[in-house]
Amino acid sequence: MQENPIVLSLEGITKRFGALVANDRLDLTLHRGEILALLGENGAGKTTLMNILFGHYVQDEGIVRVGGQVLPPGSPGAALAAGVGMVHQHFALAENLSGLDNIRLGTEPLLRLGNGRSVARRKVEQIIAESGLEVDLDRRVAALTVGEKQRVEILKALYRDVRVLILDEPTAVLTPQESEGLFTVLRRLADNGLGVIFISHKLGEVLSVSHRIAVLRGGRKAGELVTAEADRRAIADLMVGKAVAEVKRTAPTPRETLVEFRNVSLARGVARAPLSNASFELRAGEIVGVAGVSGNGQAAIAALLSGLAVPSSGEVLLNGVTITSADPRALVAAGVARMPEDRQHDGVVGTMSVADNIAIEEVRGKPFARMGMLDRKAMRERATAAIAAYDIRCPGPDAEARLLSGGNVQKLILARVLEREPRVILANQPTRGLDVGAQSEVHRRIIAARDRGAAVMVISEDLDELFALADRFLVVHAGEVTDAGPSAVLDRGSVGLLMAGQSITSPSAASA
Repeated sequence: MQENPIVLSLEGITKRFGALVANDRLDLTLHRGEILALLGENGAGKTTLMNILFGHYVQDEGIVRVGGQVLPPGSPGAALAAGVGMVHQHFALAENLSGLDNIRLGTEPLLRLGNGRSVARRKVEQIIAESGLEVDLDRRVAALTVGEKQRVEILKALYRDVRVLILDEPTAVLTPQESEGLFTVLRRLADNGLGVIFISHKLGEVLSVSHRIAVLRGGRKAGELVTAEADRRAIADLMVGKAVAEVKRTAPTPRETLVEFRNVSLARGVARAPLSNASFELRAGEIVGVAGVSGNGQAAIAALLSGLAVPSSGEVLLNGVTITSADPRALVAAGVARMPEDRQHDGVVGTMSVADNIAIEEVRGKPFARMGMLDRKAMRERATAAIAAYDIRCPGPDAEARLLSGGNVQKLILARVLEREPRVILANQPTRGLDVGAQSEVHRRIIAARDRGAAVMVISEDLDELFALADRFLVVHAGEVTDAGPSAVLDRGSVGLLMAGQSITSPSAASA
């Protein structure tokens, strides 16, 4: 790749937000025909750097060059005109318009969209033929699959004749098969001379699709690796700045059933997506992983297991007793603990202290209440111990939770959940936003909770995480739950087929 000309250069980029240095003298180059993976956890500086590239932010120091020309700071129009395109994780499409009209949108006045369609169609069809981005241009976007919507977003960028394409977490909403299709397209685009920046936290995908890897840590570039010479351990160590302990999952010893779903349905409106006639069990001493593209019913399962909803039909049993009302407090008292998907909104009370948030589910009795009065000393002692044990980076137990970063809020919730030694644990996206070192520690503690006898459900959009943790898989598609069986007899291909709503007979059949 190095012999190809440089299409993008960010030189000495520095950006400060008050005392916080989000980007610190960052240098980054992208060559024609190269796929560059950009790695770094939340707070590493990736988003700030991309916002500077697009003119959404103005850097304090440094310059951006595209094709050798310096871009004026703070000008999104200049970035677009220079040939920079970006596909965001959350799509920006007009659902009521066709794929073709979405691709043309913004390239000419809205009132003229009815004109020149045949010329535009010919151009888009040529792009499709060259890229392999097959999509029905005449269907309304609302009727397209998630993978097809992503193709429309990429076609939008290519229609503008971009030289640099940036993809932000592009596989977050794709099945493994759709991800492989995307990688095929990206390789073809790179072969045709496009420069691609691939932002991701999934190390397996980065190793599969990229030519070179740049790692950001704490606003600085921690280093670069040639992908062909890299492995997961080298990348992880670079991201964290130290060696990352490898977590080994031993064989489970499942015991009694603690939670049972019997033909459970939950109507749309109660949760973001409905649940239909789901039946499964959670047993003591076992981790059950829930796989599925986001929005297929995972939120309904989480709401039912958290006591935030009751079934429209069917039964949810806890310790053999049917749950008859939406009562989160009762489930907490019965030994159910949860790590919610939206940690900021559902996981903590931002204006309360770290100590208050860690104790919040136990304030009605020992060890934090005596004779109807809160024992503030005991709360602070628990919080101080948790801060040290879980590496919660904050000023101290009296700091307000709203001042913590997302990753540290997640550690706070983990401490609250695991220190109670609950019988049932719901871990919904447990490592989202954590660096790989913190992820390793979360995984270790979840496995330890299982070995202690807890029944654990892990809901995650990261299949690598599920295969690292889960003893058994449930797969959710369009509200229907399939018990896929033990993880030892599954592979990414078979789980991916189930995520897409297809049936499988065996892992070998899935890969045939």
